[in-house]
Amino acid sequence: MIEKDGRSRVVIEHVQPQINSGRFPVKRTVGERLTVIADVFADGHDEVRAALLVKHEQDSDWQEIPMEFQGNDRWEASFTPEKRGVYEYTVQGWVDHLLTWQKGLKKKFEAIQDVGVELLIGANWIEEAAERAPAHDAQTLRNWATQLRNESNQSAGVTFALSQEVTKLVEAYPDKKYASLYHRTLFMEAERQKALFSTWYEFFPRSASNEPGKHGTFKDCEQVLPRIAEMGFDTIYLPPIHPIGDSNRKGANNSVTAQPGEPGSPWAIGSKDGGHKSIHPQLGSIDDFVSLVNKAKDFNIEVAIDVAFQCSPDHPYVKEHPQWFRWRPDGSVQYAENPPKKYQDVLPINFETEDWENLWKELKSVFEYWIDKGVYIFRVDNPHTKSFIFWEWCIREIRRQHPDAIFLAEAFTRPRVMEQLAKIGFNQSYTYYTWRNTQFEIKQYMTELTKTDMREYYRPNFWPNTPDILPEMLQNGGESAHISRVVMAATLSSNYGLYGPVYEFGINTPVYAGKEEYLDSEKYEVKHWDWNRKTKIRDVMTRINRIRRENPALQTTWNIEFGETDNQQLLCYAKVDDYKSNKILVVVNLDPHHVQSGWIKVPVQYLNLSTGSTYTVNDLMTDTRYQWHHEWNYVELHPGVMPVHVFRIE
Repeated sequence: MIEKDGRSRVVIEHVQPQINSGRFPVKRTVGERLTVIADVFADGHDEVRAALLVKHEQDSDWQEIPMEFQGNDRWEASFTPEKRGVYEYTVQGWVDHLLTWQKGLKKKFEAIQDVGVELLIGANWIEEAAERAPAHDAQTLRNWATQLRNESNQSAGVTFALSQEVTKLVEAYPDKKYASLYHRTLFMEAERQKALFSTWYEFFPRSASNEPGKHGTFKDCEQVLPRIAEMGFDTIYLPPIHPIGDSNRKGANNSVTAQPGEPGSPWAIGSKDGGHKSIHPQLGSIDDFVSLVNKAKDFNIEVAIDVAFQCSPDHPYVKEHPQWFRWRPDGSVQYAENPPKKYQDVLPINFETEDWENLWKELKSVFEYWIDKGVYIFRVDNPHTKSFIFWEWCIREIRRQHPDAIFLAEAFTRPRVMEQLAKIGFNQSYTYYTWRNTQFEIKQYMTELTKTDMREYYRPNFWPNTPDILPEMLQNGGESAHISRVVMAATLSSNYGLYGPVYEFGINTPVYAGKEEYLDSEKYEVKHWDWNRKTKIRDVMTRINRIRRENPALQTTWNIEFGETDNQQLLCYAKVDDYKSNKILVVVNLDPHHVQSGWIKVPVQYLNLSTGSTYTVNDLMTDTRYQWHHEWNYVELHPGVMPVHVFRIE
């Protein structure tokens, strides 16, 4: 059985981007260009043309975008999504007989051969194009065909046949009756711009009170909003805001036994006061929370909440749906473990329960409940310990009804697992940036994120610290490390965040040497912060956030180019916007203890600078200007003064 017309001669291969052979959509935001490449060729010596076909899921008609020949049978075209939603795209290719004729005509004429018959053949091709054209162009094409047939001067005929006017009009009506179509339709999801560019500040609402020893409330959080807005953050992320269980409650520094009055970990969700759709009573009411969400909007800030699908032994789910948990032979319920660690205050959910359909519906309803309260950004705790197939279904269903929803995967685990979470729907992802410290490590990691197919689906969000993670660099590097790490996070990645108060105050004491956890962690205590206190780190955070807002080159992750250095303790990289008008060059001293100096090679070609030119670099961190010459230039960075340059090339 012949499945398609045997006269379709064009082969279409290696269409990129596509994820898992088209199983998952690639990711873009509205206004962010998608470039598609493909190998398109045919047998013999006939000329081939190709087009990218694109349509939004709500549209019925395909948009055709001509592909440009790049050499060696490779073709390329780009399109920019103008609205949110899923776009379909594929590639079409066909033999272009007119172009083939034109090239043959030119060669024969230049070889001083008789081309009388060739002109007649061309007249036939032009006449066929007229049959595909609307009336106003069809008549023009017929007139041209007649002109070629009647032309007695071959030189004039060739000149006319090869003219731009003829070529352009005939190309508008190609002969596609034997066109080939790529065997697969691919997908791209266009999301709102915040999925690509966002700035997160994490703090615990219970520590928002101005009064020492007093449990904070959502009303207290409202008082903190102007300060966070002043620093330039557009997203505040709140750890779980739900009732905390009493059973097996953890005490200070993760002690197995809590002392009277100790608040417990917010991630031990659920008590007699409710579960994942309830508010911790000491934080206020649901109306207070909605008020906070609305007040934040006045400062152009969105509230993101933590969704942790795990339960305290006191969670209502445990009594109402015991089948959703694992029970041990002694009749006790299985708590969370990561041997040798034990989390006696947390029960994992059993996604292999026979009642999985009701479980899925209930968990999805948690997101729907908070969306109804005005929350559209969710930091999902440990999603890699839950079912992949559940997340794919849940995120797809939520985003179908609420395309503004953004899901950040808080997963520090194996690379393939983190990549799978991004493929199945998470809009942003935590990364290994926290542990990438050397020049080699950072370059290698950024290359992996931006120059491989991870760029098409894995949207990184760089965090220099979290309540769970106090990396060794911050422990030992002090203020200088806090400054360099936040500036790198904010300029390497267009999405970044930090666990705020301890970061800006430079708190860096671990539980013990070699342990990447904060001593007296806020996870287990109510803290009191001096919200009016100013620090150099806070000033740097404020400055770099302003720089990000004012420079489009820093509003995407994918446009990075590294420069060479003669000192491994110096890191140099450049970023430019799509129009090559905004040019940023960052130089970082990776050594938090010593002055480092050396020569850096500016990537002048990437920055669209001539090799021998003189140009001004303005350090936006210090508002200092320098005149630089050629590619190689000298820098010296003092960790006690400012360990980074963020230059704008003017």
